[in-house]
Amino acid sequence: MKLARDTWLIFQRQLHLLLRNPVWVFVGVFQPVMYLLLFAPLLKPALGAATQAEAYKIFVPGLLVLLAIFGGLFQGFGLIAELRAGVIERSRVTPVSRLALLLGRSLRDVVSLMTQAVIITLLALLFDLRVFIGDLLLAYLMLALIALMTSAVSYGVALKVKSEDALAPLMNTVAQPVLLLSGILLPLAFAPGWLQGVAKWNPFSWAVDGTRALFNGDIGDDRVWQGLSIIAVLAAAGVYWAARQFARSVR
Repeated sequence: MKLARDTWLIFQRQLHLLLRNPVWVFVGVFQPVMYLLLFAPLLKPALGAATQAEAYKIFVPGLLVLLAIFGGLFQGFGLIAELRAGVIERSRVTPVSRLALLLGRSLRDVVSLMTQAVIITLLALLFDLRVFIGDLLLAYLMLALIALMTSAVSYGVALKVKSEDALAPLMNTVAQPVLLLSGILLPLAFAPGWLQGVAKWNPFSWAVDGTRALFNGDIGDDRVWQGLSIIAVLAAAGVYWAARQFARSVR
């Protein structure tokens, strides 16, 4: 109960800070919306899709996974600012659970990123995208787990490096191959065989395939449950590792 209460307190505080400056929600969604409006219309001839709606069923799931990955990976910058301001230092004298310090922040990030995902989905509906609500909610669960994992890892790395100058190139170095090897923008079915083989070792490629299957209404597809299982395990591992970094930094 103490962990739940402390997590709720930290979550409330972090959400309040976000709502005081909600422009960051729209800044975060701006680039995906540009992809949706300016890049997605080119995909129908490129993918050989019969309709524009079919092309959006391929592109939008990847775009949402992109949002969850990149939105989570760069949350550590805010924590470094808090470190510099002494916020984390002052937490040492409080009885708040160290795990709650992480979970409250990460859950705030999940709520923020899921809000952006809903905005993108609603915009995609204007382009004839159609998806069953049950499949969509399960896809959102996948996205929430990705956001939880990436934000937790970002916080853990931020506590390690304690510098924006080190965090930025590190996150970009990780994010670039993840993007290219997950089939986010275009399905890996169009890639050479060796590239598909390498991509199988990228957990986010499983998440993208599972999310696309859900948008196609194939809830029983093995890729859905494989993707959910892999991401859930990695999210738990990421939270565990990041919680240890918080425990070491706030003693």
